[in-house]
Amino acid sequence: MIDIQSVIPHRYPFLMIDRIIEIEEKRWAKGYKNVTGNEWFITQPSNRMPSMMIVEALAQLGAFALTSREKNLGFLSSLNGIEFLGDAYPGDRIELYYEVVKSRKGFVLGRGEAAIGDQVIIKAEEIMIYIQTDNNIK
Repeated sequence: MIDIQSVIPHRYPFLMIDRIIEIEEKRWAKGYKNVTGNEWFITQPSNRMPSMMIVEALAQLGAFALTSREKNLGFLSSLNGIEFLGDAYPGDRIELYYEVVKSRKGFVLGRGEAAIGDQVIIKAEEIMIYIQTDNNIK
């Protein structure tokens, strides 16, 4: 099992991944987020997880697709081709998938998908993140 908090610095309330399921380093990563009624973003007027928080979860997962052995600080740099196809509510498990398209000098361009069961709720054609590691800190 991968200790998420030993790889990325995110902590509650901004850590959007509960578990990393599988990684093929420099290619893809799979993980999930369990949505509970105790989340800070679940409120009376809005009883769903904001879609951009799910996109953030995909970006956090991108740091693991690059490597799971280094302490990484990832910055969401750009998004393109995002489709919002459904919502996530308390009790849902969001299955997350991030695939690396290319990586160069700390920038990782990938695509992602978030699904609940068989229903895809978010498709992202391009999620670019900048990964700051000890190797590329000047």
